[in-house]
Amino acid sequence: MLKQELTQQMIDYFDGDVPRVNHALKVLGFALAIAGIEGLDSRQLEIVEIAAILHDIGIVNAEKKYHSTAGNYQEIEGPPVARQMLEKHELPEETIERICFLIGHHHSYTKIDGIDFQILVEADFLVNIFEDKMSDVAIKSMRDKYFKTKTGFSFLDKLFM
Repeated sequence: MLKQELTQQMIDYFDGDVPRVNHALKVLGFALAIAGIEGLDSRQLEIVEIAAILHDIGIVNAEKKYHSTAGNYQEIEGPPVARQMLEKHELPEETIERICFLIGHHHSYTKIDGIDFQILVEADFLVNIFEDKMSDVAIKSMRDKYFKTKTGFSFLDKLFM
């Protein structure tokens, strides 16, 4: 029920912005698939799922404050919004902290420090490749630099290589 409520909150927050809602839901789908195949435990799976739902939640305030959707601004603005949403639910503080960390760093690829973070990044890349119509050269570079999970490689190769 928690994930469904957070999905509703995300949809309400994006206030009719269909492309952003679709992006979040596509990232969620890839993240769940990768996490399931990679065998994450239930706690890690919950963190990945919630972080995927809310990963771009800072984009609204980034546009308002900085007139930009740049990743660094999303990382600044996302965690406070996510925390406000998450604190309405009975989640352990360490879970909220981890989700906010992932949201606050999901464009900072050198800070990847766990399988949950890795999966979020790979899922976001898989969606961005298609949405941004990335070149083959950019895809190969991304693959070589940032993909680590066997499932992420498999999805990327089957879909885009």
